[in-house]
Amino acid sequence: MIITGPTGVGKTELVIEAFQGLNVEIVSVDSRQIYRYMDIGTAKPTKEQQSLIKHHLIDIVDPDEYFSAYDFRQMAINVIKDILNRGKIPLLVGGTGLYIDTLVRGIFDGVPKDEQLRQKLLEEEKSRPGSLREQLLKIDHVSAAKIHPNDLKRTIRALEVWYKTRIPLSEHQRTAKPVGDFKIIVLNRDRKELYDRINRRVEKMIELGLVDEVKNLLERGYTKDLNSMKTIGYQEVIEYLEGKADFETTVEKIKKNSRNFARRQLIWFRRYKDAVWLDCSCQSIVKKIQEIVLNDAKHISFF
Repeated sequence: MIITGPTGVGKTELVIEAFQGLNVEIVSVDSRQIYRYMDIGTAKPTKEQQSLIKHHLIDIVDPDEYFSAYDFRQMAINVIKDILNRGKIPLLVGGTGLYIDTLVRGIFDGVPKDEQLRQKLLEEEKSRPGSLREQLLKIDHVSAAKIHPNDLKRTIRALEVWYKTRIPLSEHQRTAKPVGDFKIIVLNRDRKELYDRINRRVEKMIELGLVDEVKNLLERGYTKDLNSMKTIGYQEVIEYLEGKADFETTVEKIKKNSRNFARRQLIWFRRYKDAVWLDCSCQSIVKKIQEIVLNDAKHISFF
């Protein structure tokens, strides 16, 4: 079972309310909550929330450590197996569509990392920003359509696969196989309600100390060019700390970028044709989630 939805929709709160005290453990499907020291800006479940239901794949790498979608897939498989072996129900919760795809559609990872090639591509991008995106559009427009223009990490990986095999990554991915059968629940809300929640959550992050969290990361030596530090909230605060924007403009930019991200997530989730969509504004939402998950848990199997 996978419970997903856009940022700010209320996944964590609803899942904990629905399954606290039941035979369930949560496997995080969030590409930002994997990082240590990045708690506020990633809306990581609090220690109290994690004590109510056991969580996995949170705080597993430092912000400067390499962690791929393939790494997530392998760790998730092992965690799911362990949870099942202990007679419990694994519930995958999070909004990273790429991570979900590694499980429900499979992933290609047949080309090993080439650090020399990656460094060459990175230097090329630094000397002419946007050049790698241009290359990818010419070489593999299918992958380019799936990769955000600012996602340098995935752009370099797609180009790496091309230069090592002369076959587009999108072609390789057609041969990928899913891990098994998954039921996907997509939580959603009225667009205005969702955007209001996102705005309020950003304000709450600021109150909780997001600026200090970013300062602490920079003081620890984690630089702004790291993939982890390009997370929404962190990149805008860094610009503020560098004097490139005033505080009010920074907060509004985080809100806008978060809303745009939620919109892109919803577009991604619509690709899952068999997904069950639930309106979180419905009064019986918790009961509906419980019914779907616990009913399907009777038929859970793996491999």
